[in-house]
Amino acid sequence: MTSASPIRTDAVVIGAGPVGLYQAFQLGLQELGVHVVEGLPHAGGQCAELYPGKPIYDLPGIPACSGQELTQRLLQQLAPLRIPLHLGQIVTSLQRLAPDRAEPSPRFRLATDGGLAFECDALVIAAGVGAFLPRKVPVPGLEAWEGRQVHYRDPPADVWTGQRIVVMGGTESAAALALQLADGGAADVTLLHRNDRFAIDAELDERLQSAIGAGWVRLCMGQPVGAIAAADGRLEALEIATADDRRLTLPLDLFMPRLGLNPRLGPIADWGLALERKHLVVDTEGYRTSEPGIHAVGDVNTYPGKRKLIVCGFHEATLAAFAIAQWLRPQERVVLEYTTTSTRLQRLLGVGPG
Repeated sequence: MTSASPIRTDAVVIGAGPVGLYQAFQLGLQELGVHVVEGLPHAGGQCAELYPGKPIYDLPGIPACSGQELTQRLLQQLAPLRIPLHLGQIVTSLQRLAPDRAEPSPRFRLATDGGLAFECDALVIAAGVGAFLPRKVPVPGLEAWEGRQVHYRDPPADVWTGQRIVVMGGTESAAALALQLADGGAADVTLLHRNDRFAIDAELDERLQSAIGAGWVRLCMGQPVGAIAAADGRLEALEIATADDRRLTLPLDLFMPRLGLNPRLGPIADWGLALERKHLVVDTEGYRTSEPGIHAVGDVNTYPGKRKLIVCGFHEATLAAFAIAQWLRPQERVVLEYTTTSTRLQRLLGVGPG
């Protein structure tokens, strides 16, 4: 389901990781209309999701910087350009639009799983290793309740208040969610995991063990092997296999698995673009894919001599922005300007005369 009125813009950037954010910044310096779409509920991509606190040592002029700090710096740099970020939205389809000879018309229409639609003339795929999608529970038939009783992303509080909830996983997100639900009004919270060991930090583990000891959170050790439906079609319980070959029935109203995230190229792989080992093939002049108007930067692309480094992605984003500006303004000469001397760029960034 898409919005009735598509958002019209010059360019859309898919991905709000470091390279996607810098791509939006560079396009903004070209005074192009830009929207950024990101599948995660926050900016930062792989940096913020997989190693937010780990230091990065090879960024120019910054001896050490965590993934989260880098994300915040890039967002701060981008802020003066007022480029909209649409978070928690996975692009699911790309449609080529037939040009209208009478009036200029957009080349592409994009739709997201959250109901948004965009029409644009240029597209930049900065999807990194792919969209981070929740790892699914391999129980036959469970997908029938997704979005109603099975939630891989946090639903609003009014959905789970007063409900019997099973959270599954040994991750930090699973433990934190179980504690949040127990403190926030759920009728009953069970944490389902294959054993009693969790891949979480000491402080969170202490809080979890205290909650289990006090009975606020129940621990069920085992693996789900079946889904049990009620007469009215609702998910009524899970069938659990334990380590000692027993079968348990675990009643519930809601099931919230938190098994981590799995990066996948997803629908992009079906858009008819040239691929090499699941990477988009690009040139090195403007990082164009095999289709005019579509570019790819960062870890998602490949070309001779490719190196998967953040600093290389920043370089790719810069050249892609110049190429897109020239593509969209074929009658104009795109000149190189420096932020140290260009009053136009300084005005855009809010650091020069108005």
